[in-house]
Amino acid sequence: MSQGAVTPGLTGMPAAAEPALPAARRAAFDAVKRGMDLLLGGVLLLLAAPVMLMAAAAVKLTSRGPVLFRQQRAGLGGRPFVMYKFRTMYEGAEEDRAFLAAANEKSGPVFKMSDDPRLTPVGRLLRRTSIDELPQLVNVLAGQMSLVGPRPLWLPEALEVRGEARARTSVKPGLTCLWQISGRSELSYRQWVDLDLYYIRRRGLLLDLLILVQTVPAVLSCRGAY
Repeated sequence: MSQGAVTPGLTGMPAAAEPALPAARRAAFDAVKRGMDLLLGGVLLLLAAPVMLMAAAAVKLTSRGPVLFRQQRAGLGGRPFVMYKFRTMYEGAEEDRAFLAAANEKSGPVFKMSDDPRLTPVGRLLRRTSIDELPQLVNVLAGQMSLVGPRPLWLPEALEVRGEARARTSVKPGLTCLWQISGRSELSYRQWVDLDLYYIRRRGLLLDLLILVQTVPAVLSCRGAY
C-alpha cells in the first residue's frame, strides 16, 4: 500500500505507516479492548443465539457430520488454538483440498474458490451470510480471539508466511478486520496483508469501533463472501 493511499472501507484515513503503540499505551489499550470483547461479545452471543440454533439444526438435518467445524489456527504469537465455525462442507472435505489446489484463485499461502464444490447447499448460504462465523464469538469470550483483528491464519498456512506478513500474528486475531469490510475475498492476498499491517500500526479504540460499525453493512451486502 503506497504512501498517501486511502484504506478501502475507511474513506479518508491515510494508509501511511505508523510506529507501533508504545508499551504503556498498548497495555492500556489491550485491557480496554479485552473488556469490550467480553461485553460486546457476550451481548452479540445472546442476540445471535436463535440464529445459531437454527443454523445448527439446518446443518445437522441436511448433511452428515458434526455441526461445528474445528480447525487449528495461529493465534497471538503464532500459538495454535482451535477455532470454531458452523460446518459448511461435506464430511471429509479437508482431505480433498489437495485435489483442488490448481483451482485456487489466490496467490500466497491461502486457498480460496468462489465456487468451491465441497460446499453443501446450506453451507453455501451460511458462508454467503457469514452466519458460519458466529461460533467464533465463543473464541472471543475465551480470549483466543478479539472482535477486531487480523483474521486467524490456518496453521499450515501460517507456517508458510514470510517477511513482514509474519507480523499479522503479533496481535490477537479477530472476528472482523479491515479487509473484511473492504471487499473480503474480492481483494488479493497482498491487499489482505497490507490492510492487516495497517491495522496493527494504527490500532486503537476508534479504529476498532469504525470497523465494527462498518462490518454490519459489509455482512448484509454479502460482498466477497464465499
